[in-house]
Amino acid sequence: MQEKDLVIIGGGPAGYTAGLYAARADINSILIERGMPGGQAAATEWIENYPGFPGGIGGIDLAMKFDEQARSFGLEILNADVEKLERHDEEFIVYAGGESFKTKAVILASGAKPQYLGVEGESKFHGRGVSYCATCDGAFFRDKTVAVVGGGDAAVEEALFLTKFAGKVYIIHRRGELRATKLIQKRAMANEKIEFLWHSVVDRIVGENKVEAVKIKNVQTGELTEVPVDGVFVYVGTRANSDLVKNLVEMDERGYIITDEKMATNIPGLFAIGDVRQKPLRQVVTAVADGAIAAMQVEKYLADLEK
Repeated sequence: MQEKDLVIIGGGPAGYTAGLYAARADINSILIERGMPGGQAAATEWIENYPGFPGGIGGIDLAMKFDEQARSFGLEILNADVEKLERHDEEFIVYAGGESFKTKAVILASGAKPQYLGVEGESKFHGRGVSYCATCDGAFFRDKTVAVVGGGDAAVEEALFLTKFAGKVYIIHRRGELRATKLIQKRAMANEKIEFLWHSVVDRIVGENKVEAVKIKNVQTGELTEVPVDGVFVYVGTRANSDLVKNLVEMDERGYIITDEKMATNIPGLFAIGDVRQKPLRQVVTAVADGAIAAMQVEKYLADLEK
């Protein structure tokens, strides 16, 4: 069993920032990430609102810069799945990749996952026309017709991205206006490939061996309409990746971890940052702020333990 002062779980912008600050503070730490660096940010084609990049930057490029910078300060990184987190007295044991780590503090930066529609055909066609990542799968729909479900920033941004490949993009939204920021709305409204299906929800996804159509329901009239599409991209919100600590910390009804302004949970030594915690805004810029705060609070927490 390895002994650490800090284990960071998750390698998105929040986790990497926490790791960067911890490494610079000479805290004996390790960051554990099961996939590629960057989390959901890496699955975003273009990020325009992160300070310091006036022309924008690709999500993957930004993620790799986080990784490079954190490693340059000596942060240890392990690519593995975290199977279990246990608390013993004032310490924790983290099990990952066939190893175990005894640690005084944990920063949970495990992010969030897409919210499913929960309609007939969604799970059947997952990976065969139903997707939650336009950046990952958009190129498979060149010159085809796709539907994007949702009306927030993520939905509209990804719909715009899909117009690079698809011949036609429907945006299906349950309201009569979008929730996305005005600039993104204007771009979508001006794009000839995008058509809006207002006051509508997906009733079911139809097809034999692949997606062939969506049946949509008008929420005002109850009328059902079948719209032929080759793919469905779902952006109706997220749920926290908090199962690892579901019996350990306080959460809200959607599984987001409740913290104070110092990123501390109700369990001493356990901090939560980024998209996994309850907060009013989930953006790269707020994630990195969370990470910096948490790492500094861990430094204080460890100092208090020594006293």
